[in-house]
Amino acid sequence: MEIVIKFGDIAVTAELNDSETARKIQAALPITGRVNTWGDEIYFSIPVKAGLEKGATADMEVGDIAYWPPGHAFCLFFGPTPASTGPKPRAASPVNKVGRILSDPLLLKNVPDGSEVEIRPADAK
Repeated sequence: MEIVIKFGDIAVTAELNDSETARKIQAALPITGRVNTWGDEIYFSIPVKAGLEKGATADMEVGDIAYWPPGHAFCLFFGPTPASTGPKPRAASPVNKVGRILSDPLLLKNVPDGSEVEIRPADAK
């Protein structure tokens, strides 16, 4: 499913995968919140509760979208985080990969900490 993640004037399109966690996120749309930044990661709590799925990992790629169970958080990775040992993003602890950013993930470098965010289906107006 294609979604739009909007931070004020900045918006990226993304695709949710077919995992159990991604289906729970899809069912909860639209979702709004306020973002936190952690290195080159944006995360925020969402009204979805899910545990770790098979294949959960802390190793991410630029553009990955994940769900972090301890904080019920939606996470967008666009570069190294404080947990990284090289140029690739790394989550604080294992996460469920739930999708990929289809737009340029580096657009997220312009999103300030504390920004409002809205996630909605791409076909919603």
